[in-house]
Amino acid sequence: MKQGIHPDYRQVVFMDSSTGKKFLAGSTVNSSETTDYEGKEYPLIRVEISSDSHPFYTGKQKFAQADGRIDRFNKKYGLSNK
Repeated sequence: MKQGIHPDYRQVVFMDSSTGKKFLAGSTVNSSETTDYEGKEYPLIRVEISSDSHPFYTGKQKFAQADGRIDRFNKKYGLSNK
């Protein structure tokens, strides 16, 4: 492998801004902020949404009116469920 072309991976703490949940992952992202995580100091990256706050993972996802869309499609194109 060529030397000097690969990014430096290090452990970084990502924090969900809306819930405050933190998780540790390897990343190349730079940050001027640091935080204490399980007794060690790590760079901190704030994210707006993560699996802790995303509606799909929390079970609070609202589904669009799929039945209404299907009915409108069937009416428009003359399809019926026979």
